Amino acid sequence: MKLNTIAAIATAMSSSGIGIVRISGEESFQIIDRIFKGKGNADKKLSKEPSHTIHYGYICDGEEVVDEVLVLIMKGPRSYTAEDTVEIDCHGGVLVTKKILETVLKYGARPAEPGEFTKRAFLNGRVDLSQAEAVIDVINAKNEYALKSSVSQLEGAVSKRIKKMRETIIYHIAFIESALDDPEHISLDGYEETLLETLTPLKKELEGLIRSADNGRVLSEGIETVILGKPNAGKSSLLNVLVGEERAIVTDIAGTTRDTLREQIRLEELSLNIIDTAGIRDTKDVVEKIGVEKAKAAAQRADLILYVVDGSCPLNENDEEIFSVIKDKKAIVLLNKMDLNSVVTKALLKERTGHPVISISAKERTGIKDLEQEIKSMFYEGKLDFNDEVYITNVRHKNALSEALKSLTMVEQSVLNGMPEDFYSIDLMDAYEQLGTILGESVEDDLVNEIFSKFCMGK
Repeated sequence: MKLNTIAAIATAMSSSGIGIVRISGEESFQIIDRIFKGKGNADKKLSKEPSHTIHYGYICDGEEVVDEVLVLIMKGPRSYTAEDTVEIDCHGGVLVTKKILETVLKYGARPAEPGEFTKRAFLNGRVDLSQAEAVIDVINAKNEYALKSSVSQLEGAVSKRIKKMRETIIYHIAFIESALDDPEHISLDGYEETLLETLTPLKKELEGLIRSADNGRVLSEGIETVILGKPNAGKSSLLNVLVGEERAIVTDIAGTTRDTLREQIRLEELSLNIIDTAGIRDTKDVVEKIGVEKAKAAAQRADLILYVVDGSCPLNENDEEIFSVIKDKKAIVLLNKMDLNSVVTKALLKERTGHPVISISAKERTGIKDLEQEIKSMFYEGKLDFNDEVYITNVRHKNALSEALKSLTMVEQSVLNGMPEDFYSIDLMDAYEQLGTILGESVEDDLVNEIFSKFCMGK
């Protein structure tokens, strides 16, 4: 029989000021009673103490003292998992933390699986599935925007929107079914117009959430940014300035960069996944030619292109080729080498590309703040308010929203085509269930297990 009480180390396995071992399940208090001895009161039973209190003493394996600790007890359902929970705060050494976990396991717990504490919070109804998924997003947040968005979802921003839409949908399902079962007392005359008036704002809201997924991906994963330009335009110098160290080789020899070089950086709240590429030019060098093709391919996948122009050199056919690459992309033109005599103007580049142009000097490290502000305004218009605005950052959620939108569109089409009312309720129910999968209703056990397997061990 699988033990129902679980335990794991909830802090990083490294030398630190404190380590935490977490226990959750029906025997949590019995286990801690077996191994805890209070300072000055060795017979103290924590199971008899009030919930949400902290106790000072020792963890012991029989007569052997393992460590001096503080123990926090939380009686369910007022805990992270909604179960009886104990957290042992010990000294932060790797050996002592592992020793305490081994003692807890010896006296009745089993090792927790990855994400099992949060999984129990979901199964016990303390959080829905979208909130549980937000926990791992908080842990993995790479920038301030991603963290704010994840915390907003953890507080239920997505759940509230989904629940409100489902309430509207289930009302109309119930009305249709009731009318079909009792046509003498509930009439469907003129109901089609009412239903269409309901579907319009629902579809609009779904479309808005689906559109937000592009910004949501950028929030959570970072802006996929490719640096393009001719050889020796200063692409690698720009990368080094943004990274803050010499990551790319910089020489006066054209074609030094032969392959793509990837780095992740933060510009205040922004995360950029930057790819430095080979200079765009017509070349007979086989290796360099492969690098040029890889640069073009990276540009097609990019969220943002930084097109670096050497202001001290006239535009040529290589620039013309780059113009065509960035034509329908989000791009910022960087007029580089402004510390030298410039033969290219911002006005000319603006006219030729249609994209914003910023003067910089990678050598003098100037213009970077202007670049940052331009990126922020390009991707995040105005101030992001995560209390009111919801950004979909989860691919699973986006897919469910898309399926729900398809079902509502089918309802709308059925109404316009004069189909019987029972056709409406079938597609309305499908939309209701698709939205329910976001909250964790009617999801397969395998999917739940897969989601929580991505969590760290003690969460």
